[in-house]
Amino acid sequence: MIIAALLFVLSWYQGIFIPNAQGAKDYPVKGVDVSAYQGEIDWKTLAKQDVDFAFIKSTEGSSHVDQHFENNWKEAKGTPLRTGAYHFFSFDSSGVTQAQNFIKTVPREEGSLPPVIDVEFYGDKKKNPPDRNKIEKELQTMVKKLEEHYKQHVILYTTKEAYDLYIKGSFKQCDIWIRDVFTKPSLSDKRTWTFWQYTDREKLEGYDGAEKFIDVNVFNGSEKEFEKYGLIK
Repeated sequence: MIIAALLFVLSWYQGIFIPNAQGAKDYPVKGVDVSAYQGEIDWKTLAKQDVDFAFIKSTEGSSHVDQHFENNWKEAKGTPLRTGAYHFFSFDSSGVTQAQNFIKTVPREEGSLPPVIDVEFYGDKKKNPPDRNKIEKELQTMVKKLEEHYKQHVILYTTKEAYDLYIKGSFKQCDIWIRDVFTKPSLSDKRTWTFWQYTDREKLEGYDGAEKFIDVNVFNGSEKEFEKYGLIK
């Protein structure tokens, strides 16, 4: 039993076995999310591999801009992929300055997917989680600023732990993009998710970064629903 468990973990870690691969087949619309970790991306090659959309990391906190964002955004727009940008939320910065960083970096363009705020623990934050009221206030501020600028609802990417602590019961105006790389996700309050990151161990062609794996996600809806999803109001 122990050997079998070790083999399971090893095969998952090496990207040989993707636990959610079968469950993800229930959803016809699939996409990736990328950052500087994937290095230089050949977007035409990536787009040919059963991929319909891409979320591209743009910013983090109040000042950081992903070094590959500008080129990724431009090159991805030259493919059939629908694209959107995501921001890694800092628990230590104000919602106003984080929104400003995103807005000055990410263009408002017809057909783009809604802006995403990535809310997850980092560093020692899981052991020492910041106060919910403080984080909710700053996150609500950022959500409002992005909604006003882009005229789209905001997507919140999150883990189950961060969802339960900071999002559950609030942010009804936002769609949820949930990470669960081992099982099909079910939120504790039965809220419906819109995107599901089902693996962080896929291997595709078209990138040369230090990270050999790439995150893959599905959309909770049909191809026709995805065509209309998140269009600017």
